[in-house]
Amino acid sequence: MSDLQNYSMLIDGDWVAASDGGSFESVNPTTGAPWATIPAATAEDVDRAVRAAWYQFSEGPWSKMLPSQRGKLLRKLGDLLADKSEDLGRIETIDTGKMLKETRWQAKYIAEFFHFYAGLADKVTGQTLPIDKPDMMAMTIREPLGVIAAVVPWNSQLFLVAVKLGPALAAGNTVVLKASEHASAAMLEFGRLIEEAGFPPGVVNIVSGLGDPCGRVLTTHPLVARISFTGGPETARHIVRNSAENFAEVSLELGGKSPVVVFEDADLESATNGVMAGIFGASGQSCVAGSRLYLHEKIHDKFLADLSARTSKILIGDPLAEETQMGPLCTLGQLNACETQVARAREQGGTVHNGGKQPAHLNAGWFYEPTIVECPDQKMEIVDSEMFGPVLSVLRFKDEEEVVAKANDTKYGLASGIFTRDIARALRVQKQIRAGIVWINTYRVVSPIAEFGGFKDSGYGRESGAQAIYDYTRPKTVWINTSDAPMGNPFVMR
Repeated sequence: MSDLQNYSMLIDGDWVAASDGGSFESVNPTTGAPWATIPAATAEDVDRAVRAAWYQFSEGPWSKMLPSQRGKLLRKLGDLLADKSEDLGRIETIDTGKMLKETRWQAKYIAEFFHFYAGLADKVTGQTLPIDKPDMMAMTIREPLGVIAAVVPWNSQLFLVAVKLGPALAAGNTVVLKASEHASAAMLEFGRLIEEAGFPPGVVNIVSGLGDPCGRVLTTHPLVARISFTGGPETARHIVRNSAENFAEVSLELGGKSPVVVFEDADLESATNGVMAGIFGASGQSCVAGSRLYLHEKIHDKFLADLSARTSKILIGDPLAEETQMGPLCTLGQLNACETQVARAREQGGTVHNGGKQPAHLNAGWFYEPTIVECPDQKMEIVDSEMFGPVLSVLRFKDEEEVVAKANDTKYGLASGIFTRDIARALRVQKQIRAGIVWINTYRVVSPIAEFGGFKDSGYGRESGAQAIYDYTRPKTVWINTSDAPMGNPFVMR
């Protein structure tokens, strides 16, 4: 135990262990061995964090801070994040197995999200209403909601922190962040930047722990005004039920089984790059992973052969090494799920063109080869099962009508991709696809300027973009009687 890195939680400006001394180990997925100990927050710890956030929101220094002052703190936070991107990226890679070159780049780019919301902090406006009453003026003003419970998964955690924390703080709220029990270290390290940027103690609190009690107490707490959750549909159902206890607003960004459609006229090199980025980037551990590939029958065989050849050359190994192209899965459960689903696909008539097993040259860690499964039937389990791993299901289609029906034949609706040189067709198809994101001739592109979110079992609500800051406020309507005359007799109706 003494050889492991020991982490603490950030509560009311203090770095603390769990109040009962409880902790759990975080495992390095590259080695399969524990590398850090993480506090397991108690109900009392979560309550303290929420009450600290409530104090700052209701009467502490944060409640009196001007919007422009909040913006300056967010900009400083973004600057610090960019400066510390190498260190934060390395910690995230050790904890999750994501490629260092991706986590390092992502941490640096995420600074732009904080800069974006810093610029919006003093631009939240209400309205003057053209009211239908004489001698009356009415207007709306936007006010922050209060304490925000932000529940963040292990994958892309710094990005997901930014899209929640940025607009929430810019609008004047305070936040309790819950880190994933699977990989908490990068978020806890990020807390040091909160301190360094100069946010008052308690404005941002970071707790780590299991769903019960940590997540349950946080999402049912009477002082929590909004729950922003990213994760799986089953946990989301618990959160929606929990919110009945406090009537908190809820936004859900959940999983996906995103379709990528390649038409016969597509730029095949661009399409191949998009497909590989969509499913093998981050080892497929992305809610927007393009895990269903639909190929037009005229190009199906050639495209699949070329994709398979390129996939076989992906270099799997240590995610800290610059030459590595794909690292391990984050959890043993994901590895087992991939193995189970691919085995089931074989039984149902699927053809495995690549992978389908752990790499022979790596005898430790939770590695799984990039896998391509040709599926003769849309109804195969693997076609609509999110595995959070590098497993691609490939199907063929003959025309637009068929592929739109197949693309929409899923309980999910988060992202999608279309590759074609025919822009009219691209616009026709994107209009019919039931997904919150449609990438055309590209894939897995994000920006602080663009909203994202899902349909169906992929959740509701949107994150990122300028609108997000309004989602962390509520309107208040103010009526003003401008007449010098006394208010009329309430028992005389005119």
